[in-house]
Amino acid sequence: MSEIIVPRQFRGPPVTANGGYICGVLSNAVGGRGSAMLRSGVPLDVPVTLTPGEDGSVVLSNAEGQPLGSAKPAADDAIPMPPTPPTVEEARRYQAASRFAQKSLHRGCFSCCIEREDGEGLGVHVGQIDGAPLGTCAGLWTPHANFANPDGTMPDEITWAALDCSGSMAWWVKTETPVGLLGTMAGEVLVKPKAGETYVVVAWADRVEGRKHFAGVALFDANGQVMARSGQIWIGRPPGAPPYQMPPVTANA
Repeated sequence: MSEIIVPRQFRGPPVTANGGYICGVLSNAVGGRGSAMLRSGVPLDVPVTLTPGEDGSVVLSNAEGQPLGSAKPAADDAIPMPPTPPTVEEARRYQAASRFAQKSLHRGCFSCCIEREDGEGLGVHVGQIDGAPLGTCAGLWTPHANFANPDGTMPDEITWAALDCSGSMAWWVKTETPVGLLGTMAGEVLVKPKAGETYVVVAWADRVEGRKHFAGVALFDANGQVMARSGQIWIGRPPGAPPYQMPPVTANA
């Protein structure tokens, strides 16, 4: 067993860890190419316990022994092949036109919040790609040196966080409504991104099975090389839930 502590900087919801970040932590514990399932919010600034299983899996638990998440090596079909990416300049244009460029999908979230300072959050957001199927989106990510390893590359959990919320955004673009919470994220980092370089993020809404909304998110360098890719399952809102309205843009947002 080992203990980990997720600092408040890496939050998603106000009092729990960003889903992509913690999925990256869990997948690192199974070799890096993992499939992580979230069962409950991971608390911030307190120790949680990572326990290996005999089958190569790991389980994350709180102080009371309640399972918070788990991970296992990812099957081949859990990580979809991404579509061809747009250029950096095209992605910049789609990102700028996104509704999430004016108002964060989740205020304060480490992955997507645009109100957080550069180098304190990632601010990744995507917008619809012209001519592509609805819900196929792109944006940019330039990793900050504040998060870098000594060699200038990004820790995998930071890259996983950068891949997180764009899958939810793709579904919002496709359906004009949020899909809920991240349930499962499978992924791999093929080439570690470097601080200061600009990468293209591509996200696409795939299919629905009951309340499960499948999405893919991938990261490309300026030459179109795949740096990282993920398959996600977002858990939709229960039947009968009231419609969600995105908060309006305000002058002091």
